[in-house]
Amino acid sequence: MKIKCDKIGIAKASEIIKNGGVVDFPTDTVYGNGCDPYNKDAIKKIYKIKSRKSSKSLPILDFSKDMAVSIVGFDKNSEKIADEFWPGPLILKLKDRNLESLSVNGKIAIQVPKHSCTLKLLKECNFLIGTSANISGTGSFANPAECYQNIQDFDLFLDGKTISSDGESTIIEFEEDKLKIHREGILKERDIVKIL
Repeated sequence: MKIKCDKIGIAKASEIIKNGGVVDFPTDTVYGNGCDPYNKDAIKKIYKIKSRKSSKSLPILDFSKDMAVSIVGFDKNSEKIADEFWPGPLILKLKDRNLESLSVNGKIAIQVPKHSCTLKLLKECNFLIGTSANISGTGSFANPAECYQNIQDFDLFLDGKTISSDGESTIIEFEEDKLKIHREGILKERDIVKIL
């Protein structure tokens, strides 16, 4: 089912997620797959939809840094980065406390997105798995019609129109205060080091 990203759509999507379903929705950069990160069956469904190896972790989206501190720990550098670039296309790979099944080496990627539709959904759900809505190894989608036609087995599609983006999110972490870039996307290393 495809529905507009309005008040009715957000309410329906929130209900589906809370009942263990998978929703496709717009993010800052591409359309994403999302579910309740505490629901293991829903997480398995996302891995199946994406044909993604379960050994590969999935990032989490949340509404604010204040919300994020309930599940991850911030060091002084990641605190600066989040304050400067959130909401926005930056994922901090931080130490996880409650979602060990989603973590790699005790760490998990977490982001506050900038897209208004996603933020409205997160206001209702608090946390979401937020991974690109595509088959692993293939291109992601900014166009909702293309995404809807190519991705199967989700429970609801929130149509937020075509996404205008310059590229992927940047994924970083800090190891003993040293910046490590896992994927350089829209935000470049030079932008990040300026504020450290």
